[in-house]
Amino acid sequence: MALNVQDRIDPLTTKGILYENLENGAVRCTACAHRCLIKPGRRGICQVRFNQEGELRVPWGYVAALQIDPIEKKPFSHFYPSSDALSFGMLGCNIHCDYCQNWLTSQTLRNPKANVGAQYIREISAEQIIEIALQNDTPVLVSTYNEPLITTEWAVEIFKRGKKFGLDCAYVSNGYATPEALTMLQPHLDAYKIDLKSMQEKNYRKLGGVLKNVLESIQIAIQLGIWVEVVTLVVPGFNDDPQELWDAARFLASISSDIPWHVTAFHPDYQMLDNSSTPISTLQTAAEIGQEAGLNYVYAGNIPGRVGSLENTYCPHCQNLLISRKGFIVRDYHITSKGTCPKCGTKIAGRWSDNPESVNTGGWGLPRRI
Repeated sequence: MALNVQDRIDPLTTKGILYENLENGAVRCTACAHRCLIKPGRRGICQVRFNQEGELRVPWGYVAALQIDPIEKKPFSHFYPSSDALSFGMLGCNIHCDYCQNWLTSQTLRNPKANVGAQYIREISAEQIIEIALQNDTPVLVSTYNEPLITTEWAVEIFKRGKKFGLDCAYVSNGYATPEALTMLQPHLDAYKIDLKSMQEKNYRKLGGVLKNVLESIQIAIQLGIWVEVVTLVVPGFNDDPQELWDAARFLASISSDIPWHVTAFHPDYQMLDNSSTPISTLQTAAEIGQEAGLNYVYAGNIPGRVGSLENTYCPHCQNLLISRKGFIVRDYHITSKGTCPKCGTKIAGRWSDNPESVNTGGWGLPRRI
C-alpha cells in the first residue's frame, strides 16, 4: 500500500524553496525544525519532502481536504470573528501525536493504516482554489488539517494569489517551524494558530519534537507581526498537571498578555481510544490559571455550551461583554470599527471588522464541504 501511495503523491510535487544544497547531492530541508539532512533517493521525517537527484521535491498541486469552516473552528477568536474560511490541507506531518484527530491525512506514509488518506487526493491548481474562495465569498484562506509547514511552498503560492483579491491568510500548525519558513511566510501570512502541546521536554520527545523550537516559533511569529493564537489540548495524564499549565500560561504572558490562549478538551481518538475525555472542571482550572498568570483572553473549547463565559470575549479593562459565542456560533458582537471596547474605549488585541454591522451573528456555525 505504501508504494502505491508514494507513486500517487510523488508526481504531485515541485522543486522546493526551503532547502540548502550540501555535498554529494544531499540537501538540508529548512521547512521545519527537524532540518532533515536528506540524501539522494531518501525522504524527510515528514515523508512528503524528498531528494530526487540532488533536488528537494515538495508537495504541490493537490488537496486532500477542502471545505469552508467557521473561523472559530480553527480556533481563532480574535481574527475576524464569524468569518468563513476556505480551509485546505494536503498529506503528511512532521510529528506523531497519538491523539491526532486528522491522522488519516497527517500520518500518511508514516502509519500504514493512514495510507487510505491518499484516496482523498484531489488535483487542483492554486487559481482554482482562489476561484472557489471568491465564488463562496470566503474572506479567509487557511492551510490546515495536516501540518502546513511541510507544504509551505504550496501555501505561499495560494496565499500570493489570494492577496491580490484582498483575502486574509492563516496557518493552523503545530508550530514546529524555522526562522527561514516564518520569514518566507511573513509577507503572506496574517494569522498563525500554534499548538503548545506540553511544557515538558519528555512529552515533546514522545511526539517526535523538541519543546524549545515551538516556544521560539511563537516568539518569532509575534516579532514578525503575525497575529498568533495558541492552543493547548489538555490531555488527561499527559499535560493536565496544574504546574505544567502554569508554566505554559506564564510563558505566554511573558511574551504578551494579549495572546489568546485556548485550552481545549481531548476526546479519545487514533491511538488513545482508551483514555478518558477531559473533564470540564480541568478546563475551568486551566482557564483560571491562564487568567491568574496575567493573560487577558483565555478560552475553553471543544465542549460547546458547557463552559459558560469561557467561550466569550470580554474587555480586559472594564469586563464588558464584547463577543458572545456558543461553539462556533457568534451570537452577539460589540467591538467597534476601531477595534475597541464601546464602553471604555480600550483597544482589543486582534484583527477586527471595520464594519461591525456586517458581522454575521446567529449563523449555523457548521463546516461546508466543497
